[in-house]
Amino acid sequence: MMKRLTAAVVAATLGFSALGYAPAAKADEPYWQCVTFARMFSGINIFGDALTWWRQAEGRFRTGGRPETGSVLAFQPSGRMTRGHVSVVSEILTDRVIRVTHANWGGSRGRVEENVTVVDVSHDGDWTAVKVWYNPIHDLGTSVYPTYGFIYKAPTLPSDGVLMAAAPASNGQP
Repeated sequence: MMKRLTAAVVAATLGFSALGYAPAAKADEPYWQCVTFARMFSGINIFGDALTWWRQAEGRFRTGGRPETGSVLAFQPSGRMTRGHVSVVSEILTDRVIRVTHANWGGSRGRVEENVTVVDVSHDGDWTAVKVWYNPIHDLGTSVYPTYGFIYKAPTLPSDGVLMAAAPASNGQP
């Protein structure tokens, strides 16, 4: 009986390791969320779940459908990604292929992945649907992710194109 139990434990251990479970993060390594990383890496000061970034950016930051280096690509909630996702554009390769740096994506839970290929697969070439490189298969993943678009670091300009600075009222000082 003990031999059978030992054999079952060994078989289960080998079976689980063959499934490719990622090793646990080390205690001394930071566990990055995508929003914390994107905010720090891009300088776009938005807080909250990734699914709220697009709405929060409107009126505060420029938004659009074309990538710019340093902009944030905002993913819509989709499938198991119920809170959306944000990543920072690190390089533009073509009009439909970019590289992003992001955290807490797929098999890299809590970790930062640098220069990950993202391809626009939208019908109109407007970046509303993308595929993301999936390292375990060394190819683009099979999932298509809907996106809101890109959030740019520069603030929105008023309709007349002039951005005015404001100073607080003086307190009796010249």
